[in-house]
Amino acid sequence: MPIASKLSHFIDSKGITFQPLHHPRSEHFGHAIELANAVPELCAKTIPLIDKAGPAIAVIPYLADLDLEVINTTLSRQFQPLSEENTSKLFRDCDSGAVPAFGMAYGLPVIIDLDMLENDYVFSASGCACTLLKMPGIVFRTAMMGAIKGRISKWPDANSECLGEGLVECDGHVSLDLVARKLERLYQLPPMPETAVRIMHLTSDPDSDVFQLAALIEKDPSLSAQVMRYARSALFSYRGELNSIKDAVNIVLGFDRVSQLSMGIAASKAFNIPQHGPLGLEHFWQHALYSGVLCQALALMAKPCLEIDEKDAYLAGLLHNFGVLLIGHLFPPEFKMLNKLRESEPEASMADIEQQVFGMGGAQEFISLGHGSIGAVLLKMWGLPDACIKAAAMHQKLDYQGAGEYYVYLVQVVNYYLAQEGIGDETIEYDPQPVLELLGLDEEKVQELMSVCIEQCRSLDGMISHMAA
Repeated sequence: MPIASKLSHFIDSKGITFQPLHHPRSEHFGHAIELANAVPELCAKTIPLIDKAGPAIAVIPYLADLDLEVINTTLSRQFQPLSEENTSKLFRDCDSGAVPAFGMAYGLPVIIDLDMLENDYVFSASGCACTLLKMPGIVFRTAMMGAIKGRISKWPDANSECLGEGLVECDGHVSLDLVARKLERLYQLPPMPETAVRIMHLTSDPDSDVFQLAALIEKDPSLSAQVMRYARSALFSYRGELNSIKDAVNIVLGFDRVSQLSMGIAASKAFNIPQHGPLGLEHFWQHALYSGVLCQALALMAKPCLEIDEKDAYLAGLLHNFGVLLIGHLFPPEFKMLNKLRESEPEASMADIEQQVFGMGGAQEFISLGHGSIGAVLLKMWGLPDACIKAAAMHQKLDYQGAGEYYVYLVQVVNYYLAQEGIGDETIEYDPQPVLELLGLDEEKVQELMSVCIEQCRSLDGMISHMAA
């Protein structure tokens, strides 16, 4: 069954629009979120309840816990969680762990946390262990009009958070989940633009093809123009004529490179930051495009036994600095200060500059973490690959060891060589030799490759000016 029968009848009767996200059969709701590549922060967790007066369901953010005491005190009830056995009897048309948020489809009262009504999109179970529902926030809010609304969630570790250290776990490492929760509670994080979402869904579909990708890109004239400029650049040395996006994909760029580049360009439209300055859009895109190309080139040279995916390496390089865009979007005063300090102190590291901004505004707790960590939060929320998330989060940590370390190393090496050319926001006080040895790369050959690739990337500068305009 694609979705539960009672839910299907309810959706049809209310004219509710949604997007089904089909996935392999899941064992529980959290597993379904992972398989469907859904955004955990936007998922609605359904908790069946019961007391002497009858059953109900509570709907809260997936990452939160239910505050049952608040519900019982406010409503003068004595609710307890409904057992799994009784839940299956109450929701006979639903698979285990797939109870949807729409209790009204089953004639049940719904108690919903207010946080769930503030999202641009919401993901819900569908009653089927092979499908999640994604719907616009306005549609979800309309469907929940008859629900009881209130603050019924509590966030894990909330009592242990303290000012200035509330985003750090006990081992001293930043908790991206905790950063995400606090950012979302305080600020409106930008959703991934619709074009970028469609590209992501297309590339995750094994049955998709070049023609579908080209058709999607062609719907955006600006994106189409940038892809064509990229294909005609000196990077690829193609001397023939390119008359369409299909030609650019088929003849020069390939499906993977076009989809990744297009997704990155489309995703960047979620932000509104200044064009000029060392951290402005022009410099950002120069750094991003060069980094993607160079990370992919190094990945192809690295030891095969490391199993570095060249596609993930390209995307890690392209997106590793998205935190700069997020700072500029959420915290304009702090971004303005960062931009000025970067310009006046070109020899200082970005980490040092970000620490100087610490304490200058309401964003102090987040800015102090560095643009890498908060950028990783957004990439995780958007469902990007783990390699990209880790490269963003850790590229400022020169002593990093752990999951995704090879992608982190690629970004760090590339930043080092780009800094020597005056490109990017990092300094050149870094010895790449130990990392090159780990990757199985010869320093002299890497220098030659970097020199050639950077010279070829110069042909992208015209494209970059159009992207930043």
